Amino acid sequence: MLKGKRLAFFGFWAVCVFSVPGFCGQTWRLTPESGWQEVSGSPEGQFLLKISEIKQQIEQGDRAAAERALDSLETDFPVFSGPDLTLYIQGEKQYIRNNWSKAAKQYKKCLTDYPDSPLQTAAAERLYSIGAAYMGGQKRPFLKIFRLPAYEEGEKILRDLADRWGRAPLAYRSLITLAENQERREQYLDAYQTWAEIADRWPTGESGRIALLRMAQTLHASYRSPHYDATVLRGASSYFEDYRKRYEASAAELGIEQTLEMIAEQQAYKLFFVGLHYERTEQIGAALMYYRKALDQYPQTRAARMAREHTSALEEGRSLLPPKSLRRKLADAGADFLDHWFGLGYVLDLPTGKEPKETNPMEGV
Repeated sequence: MLKGKRLAFFGFWAVCVFSVPGFCGQTWRLTPESGWQEVSGSPEGQFLLKISEIKQQIEQGDRAAAERALDSLETDFPVFSGPDLTLYIQGEKQYIRNNWSKAAKQYKKCLTDYPDSPLQTAAAERLYSIGAAYMGGQKRPFLKIFRLPAYEEGEKILRDLADRWGRAPLAYRSLITLAENQERREQYLDAYQTWAEIADRWPTGESGRIALLRMAQTLHASYRSPHYDATVLRGASSYFEDYRKRYEASAAELGIEQTLEMIAEQQAYKLFFVGLHYERTEQIGAALMYYRKALDQYPQTRAARMAREHTSALEEGRSLLPPKSLRRKLADAGADFLDHWFGLGYVLDLPTGKEPKETNPMEGV
């Protein structure tokens, strides 16, 4: 649904001709900064209309006609002849031949070196299409033999466009495309950061609502297991809570309440999991502390019920864990000895009586 709305809202050509009562035959130019500008009857309007026609020929597969039209552009429109047009024509010819990396260099140089060129929008749109294709899995040739993924190049193109156009529609499309492709490739923390950037630039309206929701969803999706840091769960829960307060009807439709319950269960199980570790290593005081945290903070969860059972058993001087085998006891004793004398317990990945060191996926976010 989001994709359809976005395409409907942002789908556009650099130049269009509208048949509006009283304004038939008018040529309009769409700029990323200021929107539609009427340029009918002007030399620039005719020039941009020709550029648009060539782009349509390329998209429709009539590449021979497009190349002929490109060859005659400088002759047909001498007033616009110059290095920016030369770069654009070179880029279009490379694009036609599917040499997208070479085409992108020409378009980018046109944008960078000639910021006042009337070809800015057309070049930027071409760059967007190349960046989106690369992020979608389109490969690029390497050494004329291999074809390699170009995700990094696609991301670079889209981020450059987003930085160049600020809060303009083209910048929004670039960041949306980047975030959605990061999600599809399960780069959830990267996607979260991109959605956060979108929320920062477009904090209100539908754009702000969608960005807040996707920030919560991608942060939640980045949580891997109780073996890892649970900071992302706290962050996701906070964003979902904020979404529920600000968009009650949408939150009810999306089942945000159930998602929050799931996150609470995951947080409770993380505490229970740490308690189990301490119980296995016979550090009963630490085990009870984590079990009681699960009980106090998430009393309605299944993990809390398990923590209650383990707490009761430990308070009675017994354990619900199965007895250790001789092999396990010897391994634990050896690990404790090595850790005490040489600090090698973690190297051998054996229990040492200490809580396992965790990584923090949220570090730097």
